[in-house]
Amino acid sequence: MTLLAILVGTLVAGIGSVWVAAWLSFGILSRYTQHMLSLAAGALMATSFLHLLPEAFESEAGAHELFLTLLVGLLFFFLLDKAELWHHGHEHGHGHGHDHGHNHGHNHGHNHGHNHGHAPNEGHDHAHSAHSNEESPRGQWAVLAGDSVHCFGDGILIASAFIADMRLGVIAALAVLAHEIPHHMGDLAVLRQGSSSRQAAILKVSMAGAITALGGAVGYVLVDTLHDWLPYFLVVASSSFVYVALADLIPQLQKRLSARETAAQILWLSVGIGMVVLVSAVAGHQH
Repeated sequence: MTLLAILVGTLVAGIGSVWVAAWLSFGILSRYTQHMLSLAAGALMATSFLHLLPEAFESEAGAHELFLTLLVGLLFFFLLDKAELWHHGHEHGHGHGHDHGHNHGHNHGHNHGHNHGHAPNEGHDHAHSAHSNEESPRGQWAVLAGDSVHCFGDGILIASAFIADMRLGVIAALAVLAHEIPHHMGDLAVLRQGSSSRQAAILKVSMAGAITALGGAVGYVLVDTLHDWLPYFLVVASSSFVYVALADLIPQLQKRLSARETAAQILWLSVGIGMVVLVSAVAGHQH
């Protein structure tokens, strides 16, 4: 039953996020990409601080060891980010609201496949040329490779949450779904810059998203075998969510400084947090 829940949760998070991203990217809601970043940041932080960490600290594991694991986890994901394997690449080349979706896609590929040895000031100009005809396939495969690694890791984290508690697993899967949507919107934009049709781009990113289920299955075997280490797996999952929210999503939100946009960010951050709290309350009532 737990394995089935893990597979369903990982497929919903991995492939469902791609379909929602496609709907947002190619539909009338494409202008709301920034709101999805805010919602995802709120959902990730709420999941980490209200569920994953409390669950880990309720175990018999020592607080000092768990905090050390959290610290090491943050450093680990920082290093993965440096290796361009965990990075979500939401950077926008410019601060103009109407350019977010376009620059989101360009810079996503730029960070994954082309950000080697450039001076900081070259980033903005290079973002528009990173997908020339000769470099585009390389950038696309870099995006898909990074996507697959990230989705595999997400699957393991979701499995850890499901094994700890079914309700926690549902919340973790929804948090991953929320933060993968803007990520996949960038992927689709990158692939569309090349020769891929809209359908081909969705198919390629969906295949990468399906790796989440493989990670879930591996996570089920791994965590079930090492059950005593479950609190540490939960802390590692939390460190991943916290790192993505604070190092990747929120810095981009800080670039938009008008009062109206700031109010919208706070609103959508609150919606992300409220979504996690609501799901927790409903699942807890049914549980």
